[in-house]
Amino acid sequence: MRETFELIAEERSDKGKGASRRLRHGNKIPAIVYGAEQAPLSLTLDHNAVSLHLAHEAFYSHILTLKVNGREEKVVLRDVQRHPSKPRVMHLDLQRISATKKMRMRIPLHFTGSDIAPGVKQNGGIISHLLNDVEVLCLAADLPEYIEVDMSEVKLNETVHLSDLKLPKSVELVALTHAHDQPVASIHLPRAVVEEVKPVEEAALVEGAAVPVEGKTEAKPEAKAETKGGKGEKG
Repeated sequence: MRETFELIAEERSDKGKGASRRLRHGNKIPAIVYGAEQAPLSLTLDHNAVSLHLAHEAFYSHILTLKVNGREEKVVLRDVQRHPSKPRVMHLDLQRISATKKMRMRIPLHFTGSDIAPGVKQNGGIISHLLNDVEVLCLAADLPEYIEVDMSEVKLNETVHLSDLKLPKSVELVALTHAHDQPVASIHLPRAVVEEVKPVEEAALVEGAAVPVEGKTEAKPEAKAETKGGKGEKG
């Protein structure tokens, strides 16, 4: 079931740093909503309610319902400003959406089949997630909640790229429209295993090493007892 999020806001006319500071002291968040060829509107939101929403991954990529001045608008979250050292939200940017105009949004990736991937189950490899989200281009009605990355058939030393992802209908990846087929995830051996194998391979090479003789490569002969004048002396 697709989650829904609702933001209840009040319009504010008092602006500036001093006004924003007073709002924050009252456990409120200054915000702004813009877009859809309408004038920007300054808002006030409840800090506790917004913090609960921000704890959900889906809140960042969903269509949100904004209630203000007795009417509803469909918006998306564009930016969150947080306090550098305290668990406080300082400001929100919201953007109105159009039902007929395509929009760009960052959507989270959900990885599946990781435990049965041949590279993991059969070869003891580990999965590296190279991307956690992707930017998509689509109409608001087609906006996906997430995009799945199926790892169930990925072998050792193989990489999944953007072009390998199965996208919902009418959804495009922005990177691919610019021919940037980025890697998404890969399976490889743990570093500790690689480091254990390398000394064994090096030792094998040293044991069978050869030495060059007059432009040729020959096995190194065993040392012979040194004699004077080329002949052995009798005792």
